[in-house]
Amino acid sequence: MTAATHDAPALAARAALTLPHTHVDSIFIDGAWTPARGTGRNAVTDPATGEVWGSVPDGTPGDVDAAVGSAQRAFQGEWPRLAPSERAAYLVRIAEEVEKRADELSLTNTRENGSPVSESSGAAANAAGIFRYFATLASYLERDDVRPFPRGGGESVVRRDPIGVCALIAPWNFPINLVVIKLAPALLAGCTVVIKPASPTPLSLRVIIDAVTAAGVPAGVVNLVTGSGRLGDALVKHPGVDKVAFTGSTPVGRKIAAACGELLRPVTLELGGKSSAVVMPDADLDAMSKVLIRSSMRNTGQTCYISTRILAPASRYEEVVDMVTNTIAAGKQGDPLNPDTVFGPCATASQYRTVLEYVESGLAEGARATTGGRAASLGGGLEGGYFVEPTVFADVTPDMRISREEIFGPVICILKYNDAGGSVDEAVALANNTEFGLGGLVFGRDPEAALAVADRMDTGSVGINFFASNHAAPFGGRHDSGLGTEYGIEGLNAYLSYKSIHRRV
Repeated sequence: MTAATHDAPALAARAALTLPHTHVDSIFIDGAWTPARGTGRNAVTDPATGEVWGSVPDGTPGDVDAAVGSAQRAFQGEWPRLAPSERAAYLVRIAEEVEKRADELSLTNTRENGSPVSESSGAAANAAGIFRYFATLASYLERDDVRPFPRGGGESVVRRDPIGVCALIAPWNFPINLVVIKLAPALLAGCTVVIKPASPTPLSLRVIIDAVTAAGVPAGVVNLVTGSGRLGDALVKHPGVDKVAFTGSTPVGRKIAAACGELLRPVTLELGGKSSAVVMPDADLDAMSKVLIRSSMRNTGQTCYISTRILAPASRYEEVVDMVTNTIAAGKQGDPLNPDTVFGPCATASQYRTVLEYVESGLAEGARATTGGRAASLGGGLEGGYFVEPTVFADVTPDMRISREEIFGPVICILKYNDAGGSVDEAVALANNTEFGLGGLVFGRDPEAALAVADRMDTGSVGINFFASNHAAPFGGRHDSGLGTEYGIEGLNAYLSYKSIHRRV
C-alpha cells in the first residue's frame, strides 16, 4: 500500500478490485465481442471519487446497423420458432449464470453509479428472479386460445407471435435489473434484441451478456451497443426495429414517444415520478421509520417510484418531521463499497449539480432543512466524489419546486395536510396534484382505511406500510410517468403481436 492509499482507504479499496470489464474496445454483435467501427470513446467515472476507471466505444450508426442486422437475422432463424418452454429453459440457465457473477455485477454496478453495495449486492439475485419468473409463463404462451363467435357459427384461433426486433434502452440508476425486466419477457416471447445502456453505466451489462453467452443463447438473439444519447436516438428510429422499451427521464421519454408515434412503432416507457406517502392520522411512526429509507430514499434517492413527498397530518406534523429527520440523519453516508454505507454519491457530476440546485431552490423558497441541505465533504479518498448530504425539508408547500419536480437525489419533502375530524381528503388531493403517477404509499394502522386511500390515489402502484416490486404484478406509470407496463403477464404481452384466425366450426 502506498502512502497515498494509506491516507485514502477508498482509493486502496478500488485498487484491490479485479473486475472483468474496465477499458474495452468491443460491442456484442452476432454472438461475439466485435471491435466497434468508430474511434470515439466514452469514459466511465466512479462517482464516489470522481476518477475515470473504465471506458467503452462511443458507437456509430454503423454499429447500430450491424446490431440490428444481427438481430433481424436471428429473428429469421430458430429462436422465435422454438417452443416457449424451450426458450424458458434458456432463461433458467441465464439466471444460473447471472447468480455465478453476483460479486462482479455488484462491484461493477457500484463503481459505475455509486449505488451502495448494500443495494447492488442484491442485483444478481433480483435479475435471476426476473428470468425465472418469466420462464414460468411459458405455459401461458403454449396454451390454446380458441374463442367461439358470440352468436355461433364459427370460432377464432388467437395466436401470440413475437413482435420482432426490440430496442432495449436502460437507465443509469439500476442498470442491470431495468434491462433484465425488458430482456426476460422479450426473450420468452421469441423476440431478438439490441441493448443500449445509459452512457454512465455501460460495463455492468457486459456481465449480463457474459451470462447470456454462457447459457448458450443462439448468436444474434442478444446484441449490445454502447454510446451517447445520439446512439439511442439512432436505435429508436432504425427501420429494422419493431419495438422500443425505454426507462429514463420524462423529457427523453417524450422524444422517444414522438419518434415512435411518427413511425407507428410500439413503445413502452417507464419514466419519472414524484410520488407521495400519505401518513394517516393513526399511522405507526416507529414501523414507518423502519421502511422509510427503502420506500422514500432508496439508492440515495435515485429511484423512480420512491415517495419523496411525505404528506403528514397537521395533528402530528412535528412528530412526523422529527421521525423522518432522525431516521435520515442516522443513515451513514460514505464509500459505497463499504457494506454499512446507506447513502452514496449522486451517480454523475451533472446529477450532483442538479440536486444541489434543487436544495438551494428549496432554501430560497422558504423550506426548512431539518438535516442536510448542502454538499457533503468527505475524506479518505472521497474528496472528489459527488456527495450531497441526505436532506429533509419541512414546511414545504405544494407550489415549491422541490414539491413539484422530480429531484432524483437524497432529498425528502414533508408537507402538511388538514386532518380535522380524521379526514384525509386533503392528503389525497395533494397526492394527486402532480403531473406524474408512478408510485405511492399509505401508512396507517387500519388496513381497510389505508386500502381505501390507496384506491383513491391516481398512480400506477401504491404500497401499504411498505413498497416493493412484485415480478408477477404489472408496474407502470400514469400521465407523465410513462406508457405501458412491465412485470407480470402484462409485461410479457408488450412483446407479443396478436393474430386471429377465423374458421367455421
